[in-house]
Amino acid sequence: MRHLTFATALVLGTCLAAPLAAQDPTQETENAPMELTFERVFASPDLTGPAPRKVKLSPDGRYLTLLRNREDDRERYDLWAYDREASEWTMLVDSEALGTGRELSEDEKMQRERARVGSLKGIIDYQWTEDGSGVLVPLDGDLYLARLGGEVLRLTDTEESELNPALSSKGGYVSFVRDRQLWVGEVGGEAQPITPKEGEAIRWGEAEFVAQEEMARLTGYWWGPNDQRIAVQRFDESMVGIVTRAAIGATGTKVFDQRYPVAGSANAVVELFVMDPDGENRVKVDLGEETDIYLARVDWAPDGSALYVQRQNREQTVLDMLKVDPVTGESEVLFTERAAMDDYWINLGDDYKWLDDGSLIWWSERDGFGHLYRYSEGNWTQLTSGEWVVTKLVGIDQQAGRVFFQGTKDDVLAQQVYSLDLADPGTITRLTDTDYVNSATMDAKGQTLVVTRSNDDTPPHSYIADQQGNRLAWIEENALDADHPYAPFLASHRPTQYGTIPAEDGTPLYWEMVTPEMEPSKRYPVYYYHYSGPGPQVVNKGWNGALRQAIVDKGYIWFALDNRGSANRGVAFEQPLYRAMGGVEVRDQKTGAEFLKTLDFVDPDKIAIDGWSYGGYITLKQLQADPGLYAAGISGAPVTKWELYDTHYTERYMGKPQENAEAYEKASAIPDAAKISDPLLIIHGMADDNVVFENATEVISAMQEANVPFEMMLYPGYTHRVSGEQISPHRYNTVFRFLEAHGVTPPE
Repeated sequence: MRHLTFATALVLGTCLAAPLAAQDPTQETENAPMELTFERVFASPDLTGPAPRKVKLSPDGRYLTLLRNREDDRERYDLWAYDREASEWTMLVDSEALGTGRELSEDEKMQRERARVGSLKGIIDYQWTEDGSGVLVPLDGDLYLARLGGEVLRLTDTEESELNPALSSKGGYVSFVRDRQLWVGEVGGEAQPITPKEGEAIRWGEAEFVAQEEMARLTGYWWGPNDQRIAVQRFDESMVGIVTRAAIGATGTKVFDQRYPVAGSANAVVELFVMDPDGENRVKVDLGEETDIYLARVDWAPDGSALYVQRQNREQTVLDMLKVDPVTGESEVLFTERAAMDDYWINLGDDYKWLDDGSLIWWSERDGFGHLYRYSEGNWTQLTSGEWVVTKLVGIDQQAGRVFFQGTKDDVLAQQVYSLDLADPGTITRLTDTDYVNSATMDAKGQTLVVTRSNDDTPPHSYIADQQGNRLAWIEENALDADHPYAPFLASHRPTQYGTIPAEDGTPLYWEMVTPEMEPSKRYPVYYYHYSGPGPQVVNKGWNGALRQAIVDKGYIWFALDNRGSANRGVAFEQPLYRAMGGVEVRDQKTGAEFLKTLDFVDPDKIAIDGWSYGGYITLKQLQADPGLYAAGISGAPVTKWELYDTHYTERYMGKPQENAEAYEKASAIPDAAKISDPLLIIHGMADDNVVFENATEVISAMQEANVPFEMMLYPGYTHRVSGEQISPHRYNTVFRFLEAHGVTPPE
């Protein structure tokens, strides 16, 4: 499910000379607060400051490259390189000067939606060549090779988009998917299809819908380490049901027959083959007799001697690691990972790495919390342990035997970066500052860290660090000085408060709150934001951007609470969702509302809830469960009936509807739609390809048939991502006009 949270994601880029708390106290009196409107929040330049993406180091470590957005267009990115020896920045590719402006194919648009970059323009990704002489750059559906000397070689020029472009491991070949086939050619040469064309329902080299949307696997082919062999996925979706998606736009409607596997229905049949770069010597990988499985991950052994395939069962309770002979396609089960407890599931991830010595660093929840393990010659060694979670495997220096990772060891609300020695894993070294929420990436050899950090008063900033965490250089200092785009609004910036309240079983639930400047004896309305579903952790000590502050500036208390089921608290914290979606989340969020009503500065009759996607679904369930508890509810792009959502996400938590009909009925937002008596605003994009528009029509029909009033705002042509420089302020202005119309307003 699309995890659209209120908080701005931590992005690489930006730093402050000092946090807001340390600003000159005379500044507030010298500069009167400016009104922070929704129009300004979503305009350019971004109030967070520069937001570089995809920070990478060249193979030799000399150059640092990144995608930098423009000051006059926050969503357009160009490719820049920093020469660490000459201390100079150079724009390698100007996306406006080089781009054609050609419209992307529907397939590429949908892939961008799956990758959560549908709103971005210009360059969204790139890849270094093995020799470090240049980078492969996709732009406007075509491919370019940008050399460090300034030369840019155009590799393709077609009306069709080149999907999933990649350089081979040694850089001898460029590959991409076009028209459902995998194409390969020598760099600078003519590419040719190396797989057959087999009709509309069969695709080579692509990931199927649920792999892209729910499994975070965006590709369907994998180059071997020596450019000699390539593993390629083939999938047949002829048995997958068709959803006729009407992309209703402002000036017309386009109809798409989208293969969409709803819960309980047939998935695409996925096969895996290994072949030479010209398509010859093709062998089929033995994935087992059962075809109703998920191809979760595919990796090559560092020396190319084996292919490792993660095979997940349909129930998502068992994951087998297959070791495949790339010459014959024969496979064996190397080990099996099982759900950490009964009535639970396996959370897929990318926090693992095969090492040169044949061992594996592996992330598992087998002891109840996500931790790192080492698998070597059939034996397991646990590397980290405790009632905290490793959230990311950052990198490994194999020569030094050092592992770098992110985790919640010091604070569940402020992740840090750590390292450990494989020879002595019991000693963990923290490399980052606990005053910030931190994240990191590393180069392939695990030599250099790229650290990004922020806190509630400090927008994200990033720097290069050594293995001990010592800062070597800023990537983007972005000091919050008089020239910073957020500077005019500093005078009204408000601090964030944190706390916990107990759930019904005593489990502590974390909350965060931002209040406007309040007058004694007055009570204030609450904008209660929630996501509520599995996955995103909303409450954390990182930067939340200007949107939250704009809401507070309007006189509202901003509040959020992470209910049971959300991430980074361990298996037992997530498990209550199993076969019971729409239950524990509603009760935990109710606990938050009841807590708010005990505060003497909160108006107990003016608590409004707002959620998007899963949060939109829970808004409906909250209003149905507790009429009168909330003053109003906003339900954005809600799933209303889980039989309408996809297999991999829904069945992970709910099983199949054929086997758990009662649980599906209880979880649905349709049967009790007539019980909604509080003001309700439903928002949905009319071209939504993720939570299809039928989810909205189901609930509005049920409410209309029961003569239940509600309000609705539809966005023609917009998908699950209803956003843009004008659309985003329109959406939030609509929300607050709705609240004002129903009396959810600040005190006079």
